[in-house]
Amino acid sequence: MSKRLQVIVKDPEYREIQRVARSRHMSVAEWVRQALDLACRRDPIGGVSKKLEVIHAAAQYAYPVSDIDGMLAEIERGYGAGAHP
Repeated sequence: MSKRLQVIVKDPEYREIQRVARSRHMSVAEWVRQALDLACRRDPIGGVSKKLEVIHAAAQYAYPVSDIDGMLAEIERGYGAGAHP
């Protein structure tokens, strides 16, 4: 189901939005929908405590890693073999 959203902007703001939308060959409505979608995707999901909880949970595992010299040597061997990261 779709919902109507009304936003009041001043004339200069509307003209700028209209100009940008026109430059991208889209309607003002489509440009606004895309801008809102982008803003929602950029907004971090969960607060700081949730992020710290996830980091703490991940830190409980022992991931297989080499020491830094070993990792750098593997990277250099990959470059020499023609492999790209």
